[in-house]
Amino acid sequence: MARKFLYIVAGLIVLIIAVLLALRIWATELAAIAFVPSTEFVEQKPFDTNAYHDPAMWYSRPGIGSDDPARWQPAYSGDERSPPTRADPAPAQFAVFFVHPTSYLDRSNWNAPIGDQEAERVTQIYLRGMASPFNRAAEIWAPRYRQATIGAFMTDKPEGQKAIDAAYADVEQAFTFFLSSIDKDTPIVLAGHSQGSLHLMRLLRDKVAGTDLAARVAAAYLIGWPISVEHDLPAMGLPACATTDQAGCILSWSSYAEPADPSAMIEVYANSSGFDGKQRGDSTILCTNPLTGTFGAEAEADMNIGTLVPDGDLGKGELVRQSVPARCDGRGLLLIGDPPEMGSYVLPGNNYHVYDIPLFWANTQADVARRVGAWAARD
Repeated sequence: MARKFLYIVAGLIVLIIAVLLALRIWATELAAIAFVPSTEFVEQKPFDTNAYHDPAMWYSRPGIGSDDPARWQPAYSGDERSPPTRADPAPAQFAVFFVHPTSYLDRSNWNAPIGDQEAERVTQIYLRGMASPFNRAAEIWAPRYRQATIGAFMTDKPEGQKAIDAAYADVEQAFTFFLSSIDKDTPIVLAGHSQGSLHLMRLLRDKVAGTDLAARVAAAYLIGWPISVEHDLPAMGLPACATTDQAGCILSWSSYAEPADPSAMIEVYANSSGFDGKQRGDSTILCTNPLTGTFGAEAEADMNIGTLVPDGDLGKGELVRQSVPARCDGRGLLLIGDPPEMGSYVLPGNNYHVYDIPLFWANTQADVARRVGAWAARD
């Protein structure tokens, strides 16, 4: 009986090892099976021209009040209740246009229907943790849009790009209404994460670069999406942020704990085409260190004035000081040292994608204030 038991245990161990090996070798293929829609792409009919006049088409906008997820202000852990001094000075009045990341994982549609219950729930959580560092703005606008499902980014089928294009069309329409709704002298902060950052990259290229609008952008936080310094940045009309108090520039980072295995992301990035039509290849990825506010820098954890450590369901959390360092490596990845305890949503390869902004929540809040202040001071 004991020998049979040992055989069963040994067999289970071999099976587990085989499954883990298969997951490692065929992770991309398995993810595609799980998330890429097998249905036909359905063309998304453009919204009515006045669609974004409806307050229901916005997660965040003036007038929503206490239910606005982007207006949340987390407290410090323990007795640390006061915000950091660096974020105290009130910046000039500014407006934020925030585009949320992918929250639709269903493979039944290429684009999320407006009002999908699960996508709505997840988006509210994302906005609470990712849009809230921008809560010192006079106005925060975060649109609902028919986002591309996660599987659209895991395939080279033409349907994937069609879904991304359809999502961008909604974002562009929302941005047009945003511009018409704010004062023409108000500085603008663009912010997003992951899919949201991808759409903002395109928005900068197509609607901002080379126009008078570029002068109104105090900063663009395009976080969680790899931007090629060589093949993307020149077309976007704004430089990378090189100094702490520079205005009119772009910040971006993608966070990995060590040891980092970014091979899956790097492979997709290398084989993709940049805004100049050339393959991104091994070109440097834009990496802003959120602790210094500069391009390609290194900083110890004592410069981190507040990491937003979430609770189990990411619905709430508290700020913890001096817990996470950051340094940009030669590839353009943001390395954050030993894996910090942030929750169960760390991706393979020690990829802290979901936590890109919460890891540096208070520093991001302070960074926005400085750049908007610098924008106002240069006139």
